[in-house]
Amino acid sequence: MEKIAVIGAGLIGSAWATVFARAGYSVVLHDVNPEVMTSALIAINANLAKLYVAGLITEQPETVLQRITTAPTLEQAVRGAGLVQENVRETVAAKKEIFAELDRLAAPDTILASSTSGIPASSFTADLKRRARCLVGHPINPPSLVPLVELVPAPWTDQSTMERARALYEGAGQVPIMVQREIQGFIVNRLQGALLSEAFRLVEDGYVNSADVDKAVKDGLGLRWAFMGPFETIDLNAPGGIRDYCERYGPLYLDIAKQAEPRVWNDALLDRLEQERLQKLPASERPARQLWRDQRLMDLVVHKRNAAKEGE
Repeated sequence: MEKIAVIGAGLIGSAWATVFARAGYSVVLHDVNPEVMTSALIAINANLAKLYVAGLITEQPETVLQRITTAPTLEQAVRGAGLVQENVRETVAAKKEIFAELDRLAAPDTILASSTSGIPASSFTADLKRRARCLVGHPINPPSLVPLVELVPAPWTDQSTMERARALYEGAGQVPIMVQREIQGFIVNRLQGALLSEAFRLVEDGYVNSADVDKAVKDGLGLRWAFMGPFETIDLNAPGGIRDYCERYGPLYLDIAKQAEPRVWNDALLDRLEQERLQKLPASERPARQLWRDQRLMDLVVHKRNAAKEGE
């Protein structure tokens, strides 16, 4: 299997190393800070143990961890790699700097993918000699639990690069979606942003509190969205399918969309939301709740895998 180089050993980089190593790839991890790499290996080992207990990996954690090595230099990390997954600071300047080095050091056929959550590849790859092999491979945090990855090309990204990248991510057990062209925020952030904008408006205008908005998703919409998307949902929610649904409810949704003017999330609203959340979950309890969340995610992934084996 191809070697994978993971550049940046923070939370996302560590999760990517886990993803590729558990799929059988040889992974080389690099960070400018050696202490970060040491901490990353400890965190990866702990995460692998949790995945093993949950049944998400069948190999012993020690076996998977042996596939991950560290490299003291960027040149050593990318040597012989089929894919480089970049995870440095989320600024255009940082991306430009690292991609210039990656383009210089990596073999001509190495795919260069950025984990950026919103910066288009065209903003940091335009001046590269081999820019056709660059793209965004945006994970949903944490990629070791959430399999979706958005593959977003720059205007000059070669289609063969996109196809090779899709094959690599699928080979690692991820679920890539192919974005046809660049758009700010990509796909998942835009979908999440639409929901958040409406949620903030509803709370600010006094229609509902934040706790009940959360219930509307986790005990309503989210139940279906855990196993099918919005188009399949509405296709099944009207006797005649998606056209029937749109003819019935399209005018209502158009009226709602016309009311949804953009708003700044102001301090007064944020103060209110922060207090509501602190009443539900004191800050001191947030780390424990995050662990609870991750365990629920693991349980859900296991359930979906079992359902897929049974033909859903």
